Amino acid sequence: MTSQEERDPSGEDAPATDGWPRPDLAAAVELTRRLIRIPSTNDPARKRSEAPAAEAVAEVMRSFGWKPAVEEVSPGRPNVHAVIEGGSPGPTLLFEGHTDVVTEVPEDAWSVPPFAADVRDGRLYGRGSADMKGGLAAMLYAARAVDRSGPFPGRIKVAALCDEEGMMQGVRHFLAQGHAADCDAAVVGEPEAEEVCTTSKGSIRLRVGVRGRMAHGAMPDRGANPIPVLGRLLVWCAAHEAELRRRHGRNPRLGTATITPTVFQAGDLAQFNVSPATALLGLDIRTIPGIDHAELIREITANVEEYAFVGWAGAEVEVLDDRPATETAEDAPVVRAVVAAHRDVTGVNPQIGGVPGATDGTLLWRDAKLPVVVYGPGDKWIAHQADEYVEVDDIMRKTEVYARAAYHFLHDESAAPA
Repeated sequence: MTSQEERDPSGEDAPATDGWPRPDLAAAVELTRRLIRIPSTNDPARKRSEAPAAEAVAEVMRSFGWKPAVEEVSPGRPNVHAVIEGGSPGPTLLFEGHTDVVTEVPEDAWSVPPFAADVRDGRLYGRGSADMKGGLAAMLYAARAVDRSGPFPGRIKVAALCDEEGMMQGVRHFLAQGHAADCDAAVVGEPEAEEVCTTSKGSIRLRVGVRGRMAHGAMPDRGANPIPVLGRLLVWCAAHEAELRRRHGRNPRLGTATITPTVFQAGDLAQFNVSPATALLGLDIRTIPGIDHAELIREITANVEEYAFVGWAGAEVEVLDDRPATETAEDAPVVRAVVAAHRDVTGVNPQIGGVPGATDGTLLWRDAKLPVVVYGPGDKWIAHQADEYVEVDDIMRKTEVYARAAYHFLHDESAAPA
């Protein structure tokens, strides 16, 4: 933690003449480039993990005079977080991001080296540039600017967590350790273009396994083929997706619910003259507020059982993940703070939007009951694609917005805990 006596009001992060915290924007861009050059995919076969990126973040935090905690979530996969004390009572704002990135493979799909952090025509290219090393760097330098601008009410927490792209082990560990218990709101720095996202889709991932009996393709009656069972389920899923849309309509921020088959495997052998003994279907379900996840899972399970249990086959539905749709009120202090900061910096009111997927903010909202805003540099649709990039100006702009958003939130008496 940094006490107010340790603050140095001089330097790049000193208050501007208008009283606002003034971040070091060039340093935020350079930190983004440094982080991109670290291939922080979760890939043990290539001896890759988030650990080097987490250490780089911790090193920067220490250079600011902060005292980061580094906590290993699983081997080679640490969380890093720090607390900046403002010097007087007030609310606690969490700035949250993740250090992991998805794979760059196939690398030949890229027209630029995926980890070189090249800047071309004002765009910073590289895996993780938008999702979300630009946002993470912007948050660090925004928090530093607030820290060095003088005493302020409350506290800022900055967290760089692992495994957001997987099963979100990082945020689950952060929550289990109680680190969000004293927070009053969170800003998650995912790329959302210029939108202030107050809602996000829910996510259910199901593995449907069906067991039958293998047989010769010329004598199928001697076996029990599980593939038609899953075929009937696929037809049912398409019909039920349409039924969900009829029941729940279209959310103005998120669109409609979807049921998407993503994995299909039949048996261990790929032989045209053999009907397999087992088959597997993966379903990626995305929901909007108002859809009951437990009810939807029960409906799918009932249909699988109806189709599969015909005396010769068995089936099971395994829930791999279940994350709710989230919705933060637009009049929540954290939403007002980010909206006001965006307007301060850009001169226009931002669009209120929604996140098409789940983020760490989903679990912060569900388990810690935090109001959550998702807002950060980068286009909403660029994540996970070849030639991923973020505009350099966007990193700098969002750094300024984060600093002002923190100022607005921390000085909002309605944001303070009762």
